[in-house]
Amino acid sequence: MLRGTHVTLRAMRRGDLPRLNAFNNDVAVELAGGGDPPLPQSLERLEAEFDSSTGSGGRDGTSFAIEVDGVMIGQCALFNLHPVAHRMELGITIGDQNYWGKGYGSEAVQLLVDYGFRHHNLHRIFLEVHARNERAIRAYQACGFVEEGRLRQHVWSDGSYDDLVIMGVLRA
Repeated sequence: MLRGTHVTLRAMRRGDLPRLNAFNNDVAVELAGGGDPPLPQSLERLEAEFDSSTGSGGRDGTSFAIEVDGVMIGQCALFNLHPVAHRMELGITIGDQNYWGKGYGSEAVQLLVDYGFRHHNLHRIFLEVHARNERAIRAYQACGFVEEGRLRQHVWSDGSYDDLVIMGVLRA
């Protein structure tokens, strides 16, 4: 649906679920994503969630599979729409570690930001990232995000506390 030079953002397919499940159960991927502590996820649970959301019909929303050369390498989304302030939160995971550090995440973020500003009339897009994830912070900065705040020792991750960095970009 959204195409860049190397990256395509498209709807998630049922056939993507085994690969997504492997990403969701990879501790290194989960820790890099900076979310909650890693927890196991069964393929059956992921399939049930997918079936439940797709079973109601309609559109898929602002959640995308990230594809490079026909391979699904991760996912990204805009979520938590604030309809008055015209802002949304951005999340991204490159689950295939063979694609880390090669610019695919940055390209996906740029596509998603452009999509949010152009097609959803957003004014602001923001995200949260662990301070230890310096690679992600550099990628977000390259996409125009700036640090807007920091919650000190806010997150427990991989055996220690870490700052939570809030970053945002405004529509030009």
